[in-house]
Amino acid sequence: MRAAVLHETGQDKLEVLDDVEAVGFGPGKVRIRVRATGLCHSDVSAMNGVLPQPAPFVPGHEGAGEVLDVGDGVTAVAPGDRVLLCWLPSCGQCPSCKRGQTQLCLAGFMNAGTPNFKRPSGDVFGFAGTGTFAEEVVVDAGCAVPIPDDVPFDIAALIGCGVTTGLGAAVNTADVAAGSSVAVIGCGGVGISAIQGARLKGAAEIVAVDPVASRREAALRFGATEAVAPDGLADAKQRLTAGEGFDYVFEVVGKSATARTAYETTRRGGTLCVVGAGAMDDHLQLNMFELFFDEKRILPSMYGGGDVLRSYERAIALWRSGRIDLENLITHRVPLAEINDALEQMRTGTALRTCIEI
Repeated sequence: MRAAVLHETGQDKLEVLDDVEAVGFGPGKVRIRVRATGLCHSDVSAMNGVLPQPAPFVPGHEGAGEVLDVGDGVTAVAPGDRVLLCWLPSCGQCPSCKRGQTQLCLAGFMNAGTPNFKRPSGDVFGFAGTGTFAEEVVVDAGCAVPIPDDVPFDIAALIGCGVTTGLGAAVNTADVAAGSSVAVIGCGGVGISAIQGARLKGAAEIVAVDPVASRREAALRFGATEAVAPDGLADAKQRLTAGEGFDYVFEVVGKSATARTAYETTRRGGTLCVVGAGAMDDHLQLNMFELFFDEKRILPSMYGGGDVLRSYERAIALWRSGRIDLENLITHRVPLAEINDALEQMRTGTALRTCIEI
């Protein structure tokens, strides 16, 4: 079958090969025919080594498709079912799961160290234990989440990561208060979803911050009340908050420099929500006096900060009712053979989300 493979960490292009085989099928496993997958910035971060991932590997973790076969003991799905892929399934038994923090379950991460694929030359891993830039993938049964028939594969794929992450950051983690002021730094697919979440929660002012003009324009269509380039953020803070700072600031880039800017843009007693996934050697510096004196809440948000299955259901309900716009998050569509075009669209900021149709 065909799959897009990164041979070595640090390479900036993928090679689409037709000699890849999905492996690992057996008890407790599900084989899925991938129909649509989104390109998430985390895929690029894994490619360049910001996020740890063994290589060679097939990127992609934001996917949806049809169940081809199920292993012994699998009862939640059956061949023919339409599913989205959950890259961080919960085990239901660990301390995090028992506390109700299923998004912190580490069971899914254990899959990242087991090859999902193989080629004649050897084993190939799947990013985050999945690897959706492939025609087929074998995953644990918990990764295959049934979706209703009226949810298209491309919409389901977005819900599998970017939408759940951004929407949940505003709704679950930060729990944005009605009438509040919000700034979102980084307005790709996840940032736009955070903007939609803040709008749903009733924020009075939502300032979108991004260096790319097309993304700023898009942010206004999705609910931002104002959109500025990074060098305009200080002026927006002064005009809209009299210099005090925003009630909530979302950092959706994953860099210490933007997180520091976000901290300085948050009012005293306000909330900084860190959504972007950054590198282990990129350190955010805060002095102990400001940490104590400003009493700003710093809230990291992992996969939307809540139970992902409930978050999926909520996103579908909001999409059905027209409360969130998911169709227009997909600004580009490419076949798997043109995956490197999708990577370029992300790196240049011309895409909110590119859907790879497989």
